[in-house]
This record gives sequence, C-alpha cells and structure tokens, in this order.
Amino acid sequence: MKEADIPGLSIAVIRDAKVIWTHAFGVTNSENKAPVSDNTIFEAASLTKPVFAYAVLTLVDSGKLDLDTPLVHYLPGRYDVGDDPRLDQITARHVLSHTTGFPNWRPRGDKNLKMYFSPGNRFSYSGEGFVYLSKVVEQITGETQQVFIKRTVFDPLDMKSSDLVWRNDYEPLKTFTHDWVGRVSGRGKPDKPNAAASLQTTASDYAKFVIAMLKGTGLKPTTARLMLTPQASVTLAGPFSLNAAEAKLSSTVSWGLGWGLEKRQDGIAFWHWGDNGDTKAFVLAVPNQNTGLVMFANSANGLSIINELVESVMGNDHPALAWLNLERYNSQPRLMLKAILKSGAETVLTEYCRHRAEAITKTSDTVQGNSGPSVTSSNTKDQSTKTKNPQAENSFSLNENEMNRLGYQLLSLKRIKDAIAVFRQNTIDFPQAFNTWDSLAESYMIDGDKQSAIKYYKKSLELNPDNTNAVQKLKELGAW
Repeated sequence: MKEADIPGLSIAVIRDAKVIWTHAFGVTNSENKAPVSDNTIFEAASLTKPVFAYAVLTLVDSGKLDLDTPLVHYLPGRYDVGDDPRLDQITARHVLSHTTGFPNWRPRGDKNLKMYFSPGNRFSYSGEGFVYLSKVVEQITGETQQVFIKRTVFDPLDMKSSDLVWRNDYEPLKTFTHDWVGRVSGRGKPDKPNAAASLQTTASDYAKFVIAMLKGTGLKPTTARLMLTPQASVTLAGPFSLNAAEAKLSSTVSWGLGWGLEKRQDGIAFWHWGDNGDTKAFVLAVPNQNTGLVMFANSANGLSIINELVESVMGNDHPALAWLNLERYNSQPRLMLKAILKSGAETVLTEYCRHRAEAITKTSDTVQGNSGPSVTSSNTKDQSTKTKNPQAENSFSLNENEMNRLGYQLLSLKRIKDAIAVFRQNTIDFPQAFNTWDSLAESYMIDGDKQSAIKYYKKSLELNPDNTNAVQKLKELGAW
C-alpha cells in the first residue's frame, strides 16, 4: 500500500461459502488519518453491475421479463439513439453480457447515444446498457431501481450497509477518495441511483452477495447457473473493444450475465472489477471451491496491487487479470511519475531517453543484468513481477498511451510544465499519432500559450481531419 500510494483498503475472504476473515487497512482520509474499519463504506463502482444483474434475473424467475424479448416491448420509444433501428433488437441478455453495441459511456453532456454495432454481434463493455435496462426495470416494476434492488437483493441477503444512493448514516462511515499520489480528491455522495456504478457498501456486505452467488440463493437453479454460463466471447483487445472487430478471441475469458468469467482447470471462476476514478474495487470467486475475495480501495491506484493480493489469497491461475492488463504499482509509468514529482520532467526524460538508447543496443540478457535508471525499482522481487511484455522491459520504453496518461496525471496534479515536457516527448516518439499533438496543444492551452496551442491543434488536425476536438478547440481559440 505504501509503495502504491493507497491510503485505505478493506478486504473480505470467503472459504467454504462463509466469510472467514475481514480486515481493514490504512486510513479513510490521508489528511486527518481516520482509520478504515470493517464498517467503512466504500464505492463498489462497477461491482454494482452483478448486483443489478442478479436483481433482474429475479424478474426472469417471476415471469415478468424474458431475457430474449427486445426491451422496446417493455419500454416503447426510441430511448436516446434517435432513429437507429438496431435499438429494436436489444434484449436484457445483450445488456447483461455487454453485447448491445453501446459505448461504455456517451460523451459528458451528450443526450445522444451512438450504437457502434448490431446487438449480439460482439462484446464491448457498456455501462450505458445497464442504465437503459434499469429504465426498463422501473417500467416493469413501477418501482425506482433503488427500491427494486433493496427489495430483491439487499433485504433478502441482509446487506444492511448497502444502498445505491447516499444515506445520512454514511456520514461518519464513508471513505474519501484519493488520487495517484495519495492526496484526498473528494467524497462520493450519489443522490441518484445508477445500476452500473453507484453501489455504496462494505466488504462484508458485498461478501454476502458473493456467497449468495456461490450457493445460488434467491434464484432458480437454472437461472443461477445461467449467470455463470458464458454468453459472450471477449477479444484480447480488452473490455473496451468498440473498434476491435477483428481482434483475436480469448480462449480463457468470457462474459456471463453480469459477471466476467474465466476458465480454470477446475471449472469457471466469476469476477468483476470496479473503477470510479479515484476509488477501485475487485471481486473474484471460484464456485467449485466455494472460495472468494472482495477488495475495496479508496485510491486511484487501488487495482495496482490486485495481482499480488489475488495470488496471495486465491492462487495465481487467473487469466482475467492478464486480460484486464491493469497497471501495476511498480510499472514503468508509475515509477516515472514518482521520479518526475521528485526531480522534474526534464531531468527524468533525459535519463529515460539515455537508458532507452542504451537498451536498444544491448541483448536481452545484458538488459536484464543492467541495474537500470534511477526511476526503476531496486527490489529484485518487484522487478520479477513487472510487466510480462519482454519487449517493454528490454526497450525501457513507454508506449503512446502510457506516456499520454502520464502527461494527464501531471496536468491533474497541476504540474503543467512537466506535463508539457512529457507530451512533447510523446510527439517525438510518435510523430504520426494525431492524439499526441492534440494533448500537447491542450497542455499549452492550459498554460496560457495560445500560439503554441493553435499550432499543435492544427498539426493534430492535419494528421486526422476527423479530430472534432481540435476543431472545437481552434474555434475557442479564435483560429477557426
């Protein structure tokens, strides 16, 4: 936790379909140092989705909803997709298996929702689908989704600390959120329920739900099994694959109804991750063993140690973690961020370029024997658990997205000059990528350098004439 800048964690471990151990680590607030307890309320983020899926399947059991009947049958109208006729094909099964064709989220403030492919055609993770289905459920039941989930999940499973919205009794219990460097960044108090992301809960409460899944509690046996039966194949491109139609399919990871699934030698494991920005969550359970793990973190870095945590509690045969491709606490970008915060971007980037050039001229064995630059870990064990990509290790090189993310982290920390240096390096490394120039332009715009911002937005637009963001920014700068 210290190395990853994670202020607080809450963990529950399940054995024999029972919670055998819970523990709270660290603080709820890095400023006042209030300790995390077993009663601390965390944001479950996308761990909300399996709970909602379970509730929806109670409607299937009661005959009020059919998984394969188009949702327009229950909620007539065009929803938010305009005249796109493919809306008429979307079913509850499509939503719960992330095959609607919707993006994860539409652009902020945009009332229109675009469909990227025909429902059922392939997988791409979507919170928007769950929001759509929640409207359908409210139409069917005549209840708000908050009341519906309380009636079908929280009350029957005795999840007394859980809700989809803020409650007054959360005031002394709810954790604060923290950014990449462990600073307090806010405190979520959702006033509107969101079936995809707004669950407030504890590790112990969520473990009760996981145990219900292991036992099949509350659902007909065939329905409970259906949740954990593969419904959609996923590609090796990862969760967000709207534009990855040709990507190779995973042989070990798939999606059920509400749950991610992974193939193991002893059967299926179900899992999910949660990411609300500066708060993270993870759950994993193995039905054939009746074991499980629930973890909540109050940090943007919460998932950076999940590989180590899962391995220590559940063993290391978990392809879902490789599929998610989460950034590790000792990854090169994170170590570079720490080094930049300590020494400045110009110094660190000079060292970065020098060591990268040296690495290119050496063999893999030589590189592995090199002590490396000052921004790398000195812990031998940590080095062995870094990225599994030998090329990334040996070339000592960040890819375009990693460098871009590093720049935006620095912007969020108001290290604008450092961010400009990082974005500039990205344009040197990837000069034909329009987004590198777009990001550099944005950093100059934030810094008040209008001339440079215009210059680089035009460069980005030259490389990609469809870059609508560059057009909008040039209009704002009076250059369009």
